Amino acid sequence: MLIDLNADVGESYGPYQYGDDEGVMPFVSSANIACGFHAGDPAVMRNTIRLARRYGVAVGAHPGFQDLSGFGRREIHMTPADVENLVAYQVGALAGIAAAEGVRLSHVKPHGALYNMAARDAAMAGAIARAVQEVGPSLVLFGLSGSELIAAGARAGLRVASEVFADRGYRPDGSLAPRGTTGAVMTDPAEVARRAVHMASKQTVTALDGTSVSIKADTICIHGDTPDAAALARAVREALGAAGIEVGPPPK
Repeated sequence: MLIDLNADVGESYGPYQYGDDEGVMPFVSSANIACGFHAGDPAVMRNTIRLARRYGVAVGAHPGFQDLSGFGRREIHMTPADVENLVAYQVGALAGIAAAEGVRLSHVKPHGALYNMAARDAAMAGAIARAVQEVGPSLVLFGLSGSELIAAGARAGLRVASEVFADRGYRPDGSLAPRGTTGAVMTDPAEVARRAVHMASKQTVTALDGTSVSIKADTICIHGDTPDAAALARAVREALGAAGIEVGPPPK
C-alpha cells in the first residue's frame, strides 16, 4: 500500500519565521510551498524548493488568497474568473522559481480559506481546476476527500489526490472542524500517528461527535506550522512504516 505524506511549508516571509520546514521535510514525500500571497516570498520559495530537492520530496504549489495579515484563513469572495487568475498567477510564479532550480512542479494544493471554500463551492472549485489545467495539465490537484474540488479536478481531466488530515478534527459531513473550535487541531504525536494509520488502512475517520465517516485517503497532510510539527511528521512516518504502508508521492 502506498500513500503520500504532505506538509504545508515555505510559509515564512521577510524577517518573519513560521513553521519548522527543516524538521518536517525529512519525513514527508510532498511539499506544498506557499506562493507569496498568504505567506512566503521569492527567497523563501527558492530556499524551500532547494530543501525539498535535498530530501527528494515532490514540490507543489500552495496558492491562497492575497491575505498576509490573515494567513489566508479568512474567506474572500471573488468571481470564478478572478479565482482562476489568482491560482494561475501563483502556480506560475512557483513553477518559474522551481525551473531555475532544475525542479518541476508535481502538484497543486490550495491553502486555507481558498481550499475550504472550494471544497463546497462548485464554481470556485471549477475555477481552480481550470487554472491548474491551463498552467500545467500534468499536475496533480490535491483536494479534501469527497469535495467539490476533487470532482472539479476529475471533470477537468486532471489527476487528483484525495486528501485527509491526521492532525485536524472532522465534522460528521466529512468537512474539517473550523480552527478555534474544540478538537479542531490535534498536537499529540501518538494520537496523530494512530489516526494516520487508521485513515490509510481503514479509509474512515472518526468525527468529533464519534460517528465514522468514509474517506478516500491518497495523501495525508501534516501542517508545518503546528506546534512540534517535526515530531508529528516523524511519528506519522514511523507509524505508517510499522504498519507496512509505504510513503511516496502520488504516481505521475
